[in-house]
Amino acid sequence: MVEAKIRLRLSCHDAHYGGGLVDGAKMLNLFGDVATELLIRYDGDEGLFRAYSNVEFLEPVYAGDYIEAVGRIIKVGNTSRTMEFEAWKVISPRADISDSAADVLKEPLLVCKALGTCVTPKDSQRIEHV
Repeated sequence: MVEAKIRLRLSCHDAHYGGGLVDGAKMLNLFGDVATELLIRYDGDEGLFRAYSNVEFLEPVYAGDYIEAVGRIIKVGNTSRTMEFEAWKVISPRADISDSAADVLKEPLLVCKALGTCVTPKDSQRIEHV
């Protein structure tokens, strides 16, 4: 099945709460970008995000963290595409050492996962699947 991923560093502009804590909605924003890429790869069109059926915020995310958001299409209907998403923390800053220190995590940390449905109208589907 089709898979897409995005990796980015969260900045101080992403921090929404004290201590540099990032709002969970940022993960959903990343999932939306991954979903758009998945639809373009599968249908040749950006489609529309219809709904999340499940979202779980599992670990805190902070400014300076590197996050890898991954998504895959797991079910295809006539116009709907069910997708699963995961966000993994892969690098974390080490302010306790210095302002520029960071560690690559030995094991990525699952910080958020979700299940969602997107729709690509029939007349917008440009790629034929057999």
